[in-house]
Amino acid sequence: MIRTGALDVLPVRTAVPALERALDTHGAAVLCAPPGTGKTTLVPLVLAGLVGDRAGDGPARRVIVAEPRRIAARAAARRMAWLLGEQAGGRVGFTVRGERNVGPGTVVEVVTTGVLLQRLQRDQELAGVDVVILDECHERHLDADTVAAFLLDVRAALRPELRLVAASATTDAQGWARLLGDAPVVEAHGSSHPVETVWAPPARPVRPPHGMRVDPALLTHVASVVRRALAERTGDVLCFLPGVGEIARVAGLLSGLGAEVLQVHGRAPAAVQDAVLAGSQTRRVVLATSVAESSLTVPGVRVVVDSGLAREPRTDHARGLSALTTVRVSQAGARQRAGRAGREAPGAVYRCWTEAEDARLTRFPSPEIKVADLAAFALQAACWGDPSAAGLALLDPPPAGAMGAAREVLAAIGAVDQDGRATGRGVRMARLGLHPRLARALLDGAREVGARRAAEVVALLSEEPPREYGDDLAAAWRTARAGGDGYAGRWRQEVRRLASGVDGARAGQTQNGAGGGSHDTDDAVAGLVAALAFPERVARARGEGAFLMVSGTGAETAAGSRLRSAPWLAVAVADRPATAASARVRLAAVVDEDTARLAAGHLLGTADEVRWADGDVLARRVERLGAVELAVRPLKNPPAALVREALLDGLRREGPGVLRWTAHARELRQRIAFLHREAGGGWPDVSDEALLARTDEWLEPELSRARRRSDLARIEAGQALGRLLPWATGEAAHLDELAPERYEVPSGSRIRLDYSGPQPVLAVKLQELFGLAETPAVAGVPVLVHLLSPAGRPAAVTADLASFWREGYRSVRAELRGRYPRHPWPEDPSDAAPTRYTKARQNRG
Repeated sequence: MIRTGALDVLPVRTAVPALERALDTHGAAVLCAPPGTGKTTLVPLVLAGLVGDRAGDGPARRVIVAEPRRIAARAAARRMAWLLGEQAGGRVGFTVRGERNVGPGTVVEVVTTGVLLQRLQRDQELAGVDVVILDECHERHLDADTVAAFLLDVRAALRPELRLVAASATTDAQGWARLLGDAPVVEAHGSSHPVETVWAPPARPVRPPHGMRVDPALLTHVASVVRRALAERTGDVLCFLPGVGEIARVAGLLSGLGAEVLQVHGRAPAAVQDAVLAGSQTRRVVLATSVAESSLTVPGVRVVVDSGLAREPRTDHARGLSALTTVRVSQAGARQRAGRAGREAPGAVYRCWTEAEDARLTRFPSPEIKVADLAAFALQAACWGDPSAAGLALLDPPPAGAMGAAREVLAAIGAVDQDGRATGRGVRMARLGLHPRLARALLDGAREVGARRAAEVVALLSEEPPREYGDDLAAAWRTARAGGDGYAGRWRQEVRRLASGVDGARAGQTQNGAGGGSHDTDDAVAGLVAALAFPERVARARGEGAFLMVSGTGAETAAGSRLRSAPWLAVAVADRPATAASARVRLAAVVDEDTARLAAGHLLGTADEVRWADGDVLARRVERLGAVELAVRPLKNPPAALVREALLDGLRREGPGVLRWTAHARELRQRIAFLHREAGGGWPDVSDEALLARTDEWLEPELSRARRRSDLARIEAGQALGRLLPWATGEAAHLDELAPERYEVPSGSRIRLDYSGPQPVLAVKLQELFGLAETPAVAGVPVLVHLLSPAGRPAAVTADLASFWREGYRSVRAELRGRYPRHPWPEDPSDAAPTRYTKARQNRG
């Protein structure tokens, strides 16, 4: 019997007539309704003709409701069936990966977006379906965006009568309305109550999240805030945490609490999910991931405790790492979470951050298409017939770099051809309901080890095992086989699904379902399948638990891990903390070199390398598996062009100083630099950068004859520099005139000029300049005169010699005359005879 009373109190009922009119006139609509208003449960029943004013008017219309999560799909179907007074599987059923509960009379079917995507690829017309509702479209999951794009194609080309509803829990719906051809936006207002915000940051700073890691100090604080909320408020407490591990940690910290503690996440057993959604007379603390933001309505909640963290997919294309990562919740997400406290009565939200931090949060979560690995999306687009996805109606276009990386992956595993079109193998991969990497591992692994064992390992890779299973994939496999926990149950169900999807005859049957390969042990099987899934993450040991992946990324295993002593690993799961130089291995299997070569064969190659390394030319023939060197041999007689390029690289790295620079050469360079700076014209720039840019003009033919560093060291730099002088204009002939090596002072001595500074320096004994009134100049630039004592020690520095004779000489004479009495110290140096000798020697000669 239909539960009319429960249906009548759902706030969305007031918006249903407007929604029906929008669909009648436009064929598509956007429905904005807050969580808890009944958009997920009442609307499908009305559109199917099972309840409401049009119930019984003609045959029921078949409705598909697409949910982003399995837990939400099951819960929605059970709730709608309950409203009809039935069990799921009657007029309302559901289909999720590995589980189908529908009957011949089912007219409303709740599916995950992934299931609907598979169905569209098999039957583009969706024959027999009248309405499709895309629920929680505001979350911007990649599958949902893809399904919407495909459905719009179907409406445009095959089924213009197919009705589409994009249902959002937020009012930010204009983008969806434009995408659906300026579809009407229908808003339903919930019966929300005021929610008080309590700012409850930790007393001491906590480390920001990185990768999957969350500071335990924050989780301890969250647990304390839950206890505080229980003491200060009434009603059930809903606590948002980023993932399963954090939920388990906080649950442990809440032991002894005077309330029932429940854990809600995508992996939770159905019985726990049902208990949470059913409500209770006992006070409860519900620890949940973001699945409870909008997909599920938990009755009895009056208080929300928000850790402020969420999980989003991220891909590091440069390192070949894809994983969920912990991020700060967005402002929109925080509002959704807070709203759960006000669904039934006034409530409160305790936010574990400051009000100032709240203003700095991003407005909305990142659309998955912007941040996720796009290999699965690219394969779906290729199978749909649009390899570039350029023709798909998407709210956000896929990033070009991510699509390029995705196509490279698909081409490497044989899923697409050189034009990006899906191959027969690619179509088969897409229908397995797996990431293309895992589909490749299942198909190719089945040929080597048998369908069953390949399916068992792939099932482990498709849902990462709990942390307590450890980081050894083979050991985790054995634990799952023997396990009786929730994960092991889901694993067995997925194994059955995958094994049935592989053609046993193609797998090559031997005894016990094994393939014809030599992979007999759990280690060998787990390693091969993991390596087939993630060939870029095959890694060779380089000591002390450190490894180098063939992608070029360093990786480290945990202290005490059995994996540390392995010569090779197939890394299944790794993350790289923001401040770390290497990735952290979280799940891997031991492999040997033969397996590495088999799995990553497309990265295997031999090349001649001639490069500058460790200060000299290195010439060798290298066999590589990606970034990993397998074998190295010296290369005899490397090509001269490659040697020359390596030598040039050495010059660029170490500078022209590797050449032979005599004192004369260094002085010549300084003189030329002085003229370039002061005279300009054709005098060349001889800075390191300029010389390296003109190697062809001044280092040939010696550079082309050189084979190693020692040959560079024999190139006479001064002679080579002469090739840069302006001979063509005749200026070079005036080098000694414009910038002489030496300057003849009044005593007759020829003193070497120093051009290393900003102006030339003449360092000369003071007595040798007697009678010289004007400061010497070079190329019109006054020199800086360093006046020396008779012993050659600095006595004075001047750029104005006449001024020195008038004002500075007297003090120098007073200071040095007693120290050097044998040398002349006339009172008036302007009239004195210049000399380089003592007074006695001067008198004799």
